[in-house]
Amino acid sequence: MPPTPAEVLAALLRSDPGRPRVTFYEDTPGPTSGERIELSAKVLGNWVSKAANALQEEWDLAPGSRVRLALPPHWRSLYWALAVWSVGATVVLDDGEADLVVTDDPALATTSPAVLVTLAALARGATEPVPAGAMDDAKELATYADQFSAWDEPAPSDPAVTGAGDAAYEDVVPQRDWGVGVRVHTAAGDLGAVLGTALAAWSLDGSLVLSRGPEPAGGRGSRLSAEGVTQEA
Repeated sequence: MPPTPAEVLAALLRSDPGRPRVTFYEDTPGPTSGERIELSAKVLGNWVSKAANALQEEWDLAPGSRVRLALPPHWRSLYWALAVWSVGATVVLDDGEADLVVTDDPALATTSPAVLVTLAALARGATEPVPAGAMDDAKELATYADQFSAWDEPAPSDPAVTGAGDAAYEDVVPQRDWGVGVRVHTAAGDLGAVLGTALAAWSLDGSLVLSRGPEPAGGRGSRLSAEGVTQEA
């Protein structure tokens, strides 16, 4: 049986916690344009643990719960998705009913309960007013523990993702014919596709290079070569 997302992350931490597993390029015009963020398995795992602890401790989320991720393809979206899967809940990728909304849109964060995510890498607090009742990801997430233990485990048939490529926990990790240790690049504009690509690469002890936004001047060729990309998705 294919691994669950939580098992994939645990395998990365056992394999090589210091190796880069996510490299993110922000090419979207705006104040964060030009950002390059690199996360090792250990750093990614810390972010996931903090977010998963918040999901359990603040909102009692567990198998059967639903979390809407109204976020763009981004490194922060990756740790929130893994956190949802760590507590055994369902990632909702459309505007369907949910127990919690995690979003970078202040207008959507007025839905209670909600988490307002600030995408800027060095943000220590939201740059927009935080609606009443919403958690400020940039300010508050760091207060949660770096270690996580789930209260309950999802059943293999429990829904892991819905709203785009619906999948249960037993088949949410795609099986691709890529080599072990693959370094995959994607510039997909769809969060569901990016999550699938990331899980597929990580399940092969690989890593993800994610570009968000229009192709940079001069193209991405030199970037992909410098990053040692071996697969385009």
